[in-house]
Amino acid sequence: MIKINNLSKSFGDKIILNSIDLTIEKGKTTCIIGKSGSGKSVLIKQIVGLLPPDQGSIFVEDYEIQKLSRKELFKIREKMGYVFQGAALFDSYNVYENVILGLFERGICDFKYLESEAKRVLQAVQLLPDATNDANLFEKEWKILSQKMPSDLSGGMRKRVGVARALVGTPEYIFYDEPTTGLDPVTSNQIDELIVSIQNRLKVTSIVITHDLFSVYNIADSVIMLHNAQKVFDGNIEEFKSSQLQPVIEFQNRYK
Repeated sequence: MIKINNLSKSFGDKIILNSIDLTIEKGKTTCIIGKSGSGKSVLIKQIVGLLPPDQGSIFVEDYEIQKLSRKELFKIREKMGYVFQGAALFDSYNVYENVILGLFERGICDFKYLESEAKRVLQAVQLLPDATNDANLFEKEWKILSQKMPSDLSGGMRKRVGVARALVGTPEYIFYDEPTTGLDPVTSNQIDELIVSIQNRLKVTSIVITHDLFSVYNIADSVIMLHNAQKVFDGNIEEFKSSQLQPVIEFQNRYK
């Protein structure tokens, strides 16, 4: 699991997180919500070691993130996948290159393995058909898709490629930063279904930052809400729906 104790973070005089305690259960989908500037992205950037906390401790399994050496941190990050807001694909790389970049940078140069891994994750995000039904069709679709550039893809396809990139190497933890932002309702619902499908099939721990209330209802096992630098709600989805806490009520009314 991921466990956070007494975590605080400020930028100058601005307090972003103040004495946060929380536990993210393994194998569940946890949505982290709150208005813009409430510290959601800062929180997950500290969990993956991109930002150091001013105070407190972050444990991923038995590893205290801020006490790891650079080499040890990179090793634990191999268990993590990160889906960036807007997908964050490299414009000059094709789909295949974007998907396998992380593996290649780890020094994995077995191109047969890299291709098989790219095929696996692109099929997992439903951008390729099932190879067992029609191997010829699968290879045909693979050759077309793998060479496409990000500019050739729709918003939903870019999101799926971003998820595929996060899945390489079978991570145990996947972080999603606003996965449905900028998408139409139909595509947003498809991304929600994809997140649920991945969590159910791979039994990963999913941490999702979102403003999308419908996504929260669709995918969350538990919900954590940040407000004014504090954690104001931490419970399961049914408790969230029935909560009488004012920040929760305001959030649900605003984003319905």
